[in-house]
Amino acid sequence: MKAIQMPYDIGQSIWLDNISRDLLQNRKLIAIICLMAAGAFAQKAESHLPVTDPEKIADALRAGPTFITKDATLLDWPSSPEGEYPVLRKGTNEWTCLPAIPGYSHDEPGCFDSVFFQWMKDSMAGRTPHIDRIGIAYMYLGAWVKRAKGSSGQEFHVGPHLMVVSPHQDDFQGLNRDGSNGMPYVAHLPGRTELYLVMPILQWSEQ
Repeated sequence: MKAIQMPYDIGQSIWLDNISRDLLQNRKLIAIICLMAAGAFAQKAESHLPVTDPEKIADALRAGPTFITKDATLLDWPSSPEGEYPVLRKGTNEWTCLPAIPGYSHDEPGCFDSVFFQWMKDSMAGRTPHIDRIGIAYMYLGAWVKRAKGSSGQEFHVGPHLMVVSPHQDDFQGLNRDGSNGMPYVAHLPGRTELYLVMPILQWSEQ
């Protein structure tokens, strides 16, 4: 049975402006409304992720400042960690921008200079990255991180930020590791231990 039909079966329109007091006390209706809301939210959350090449290009272009994205190479994610990154658009500067990660729950495109991109590719492929200088990346749409234990909610939306990798991991030791307090913090890719620095430049709630 379709969820949209279920309210009608108990005498309630899907437009809830005229909902009756008796129906507000109907636990079945309340459960149905919750299911409908959850379904709508899930559909909205999934619909914003890019699927086609034009959508992926548009998404990647939102990842950084125009003076970088306008001439950056735009790549898609590989089908395997060690696979090739399909070219969506060739560029002329040293920067590479990618759209949201396929299958991820949030839209988090990024733009990476050549050092950071090589560091990221090596890390994601399970190789120990070897870089000889600092690398920089932009994520203008921000990123989602787990909240610290004891905080309300499960996730925190970090606002637009810069990221930095360094050949000297000792530079990052002792820095804040809680991305949910709004301050600069260090993190690592899933399954890896190499740290990178995240520097928020704007709180998401301030946009």
